[in-house]
Amino acid sequence: MSRRLVLVRHGQTAWNLEGRAQGHTDVCLDETGRAQAATMAPYVAAMQPTALWSSDLARARETAAYVESATDLTARLDPRLREFSVGERAGLTGAEFAERFPREYVAWRAGHVTGHVPGAETTEQVVDRMVPALREILAATAAGRCSVVVAHGACLKVSLCALLGWPASADTALRGMDNCGWSVLEEADDGRGLRLASYNETAHPATHGPDFATDAPVR
Repeated sequence: MSRRLVLVRHGQTAWNLEGRAQGHTDVCLDETGRAQAATMAPYVAAMQPTALWSSDLARARETAAYVESATDLTARLDPRLREFSVGERAGLTGAEFAERFPREYVAWRAGHVTGHVPGAETTEQVVDRMVPALREILAATAAGRCSVVVAHGACLKVSLCALLGWPASADTALRGMDNCGWSVLEEADDGRGLRLASYNETAHPATHGPDFATDAPVR
């Protein structure tokens, strides 16, 4: 009778493909992203979710719309599920980032999720808004059922680690989720919190266009 959270990363955007930092910028899915979402949706629907939640950013909303069609659920939007704000890095390619913010770029390449770019959210700030939202969604899920959350790679990865009680440094041991990849968290049978049932499952050939920090560093 364990409850589950199915965490889905949005489909590809043109900025993913170009390696541009998205953050809170409202960028829509591209043709590949729409195809990824259409392919992913039946697999997520097969888990028979009873609730669907989404970040309010366009790329997540559009991805969630495919799950809506496959499940007859209506996505509820929550701005707490947004990606990291990337501050002054928004819209920059990797090369532009390196040129304008060389010190921050080095930190990003070394594994820091934003590189401390001016105006960017910290991991703590993102966890502080994401984790309560995810806990509320899980608490509202009936025993033995699951809820689906469509969001973004970097915020999902750090929040997943926090929900599992892993140290903050553990996120560097996980590769970023692919576009329209999903991960499943479930309650442990012994009542001791959550456990990771699966990570970064995909229903399409992997396309590794970077999403702001691959929603993790791209090397």
